[in-house]
Amino acid sequence: MIVLDTHVLIWWVNADKKLSSLALNAINKEMAKDDGQIMISSITTWEIALLIKKGRLALTMDIDDWIATVASIENVHFIPIDNDVAIQSVRLPGEFHPDPADRIITALARHLSASLITGDEKIRAYKHVKTIW
Repeated sequence: MIVLDTHVLIWWVNADKKLSSLALNAINKEMAKDDGQIMISSITTWEIALLIKKGRLALTMDIDDWIATVASIENVHFIPIDNDVAIQSVRLPGEFHPDPADRIITALARHLSASLITGDEKIRAYKHVKTIW
C-alpha cells in the first residue's frame, strides 16, 4: 500500500517526466500486485480543483471526468477524510508546515502505515512519515 501526493498523482496519470524513476517504480510495483493499493486522499480532489480555479493547472478533460477516470484505474482508491485522519493532521508529531492538504495527506499515510510518494522537500524532510522519491 502506498499513498500518492497530489502532484505525484497528476504526474503519474499524465506520464510526466517530472516523476522520479524511484517513484514510478514504486507505483508500478504496487499496481502489479494482486492486492496492490494506491491510496489517494480526497483532499487531493480539492487541491486539484483549486489549482484549476487559480489557473495553475489545466487538465485534458473536465475535472469530474478526470477524477472518475482516475478512480476507475484498478488498485486506485480515493479515501474520504475521516475524523481520525482529520484530527491526526493537527496532531502530527514534531514540526510540520501548516499547509492543510499536505497535513491531511501525511496524516493519511501515517494512519495507514504506508509510504507516501512525494517530491515535496518539506514532507520528505519530515522524519515521522516514510517517503519515496
